[in-house]
Amino acid sequence: MRAALVVLTASWLPGSSRAQTNAPLDPIQQRLKALEESLDFSQQKLAKQIGDLMWFQRLADVAEVDKIRYTGPPLRLTNNPTAQGAGNELVIAAYTFLPKKQFSTPKVPLLVLVHGGVHENARPDDEARIVRELVTQGYAIIAPDYRGSTGYGADFYHAIDYGGLENDDVLAGKKWMLENHANIDPERVGILGWSHGGMITLMNIFAHPQDYKVAYAGVPVSDLVARMGYKSPGYRELFSAPYHIGKTAEENVEEYRRRSPAWNVEKLQTPLLIHTTTNDEDVNVLEVEHLIAALRAAGKQFEYKIYTNAPGGHAFNRIDTRLAQESRAEIYRFLARYLNPPEPVK
Repeated sequence: MRAALVVLTASWLPGSSRAQTNAPLDPIQQRLKALEESLDFSQQKLAKQIGDLMWFQRLADVAEVDKIRYTGPPLRLTNNPTAQGAGNELVIAAYTFLPKKQFSTPKVPLLVLVHGGVHENARPDDEARIVRELVTQGYAIIAPDYRGSTGYGADFYHAIDYGGLENDDVLAGKKWMLENHANIDPERVGILGWSHGGMITLMNIFAHPQDYKVAYAGVPVSDLVARMGYKSPGYRELFSAPYHIGKTAEENVEEYRRRSPAWNVEKLQTPLLIHTTTNDEDVNVLEVEHLIAALRAAGKQFEYKIYTNAPGGHAFNRIDTRLAQESRAEIYRFLARYLNPPEPVK
């Protein structure tokens, strides 16, 4: 019995023949893995429900807050294309914020606020202060939870199309706001986001320059090819998963370039401000430097600022330091040049 126990234990060691041959998990391990995934998605849903309450609680004094649903394009991938409803458009949730003080005015500008994260969502912990600062200037805001966002279950999580259809989900949110709020000025629409949200911002203005008057991209993911080179194997595996891009950058470098702002700069027509910092621990400054160099080489007009070791790193101008406040004021003044909000930052 002792010898059998030793053999059984050894078979599960990382260097064992079982591990080396990638044998399938036994039924018990499969069930444990399924339970872990189910618990994870349940926790995400609970966190999203708490976040919903916090949005209303933290912004109700300055904004009419709502959570709405609209549709984006159908799924890029489906296991059964002939199934009932297989070609249906995907339902997208979004938060809307209408300024209480200024919304009785004839026309107000609109900002599309794009959350960051490969799998994240529009969270009040990250963005409530920014929404408050923008709403008090007189902007209406929509913050979409595009495909792949967390809090909506496994199917929505696995619907992610990084650098692809998620861009269309965000554009569809902008169009929903114009269709449903007559006092939003369709000629005064901007878009902004940080990190992955900065990337979606850039891809939106590249593909749809006529839809946006101005854009801000903070610490934007800019070059997926370079990103796969300096990120961990686990991060690269996330992108090459079958439900995701499906291949590594090595296997399909053109697909990664197609989804990268730095490789699409010739399309820029929209006024653009870019911020980054040299000590960003998530989006290495080399990505944004490549974006800036590519824009310059293409002869594009834009504005940018590279901070040196800004406190907070990746989140440097989304926190509550003096530098963060000054940086956000710079963003707001830039947006106001093109969107003319009722009460702009001085």
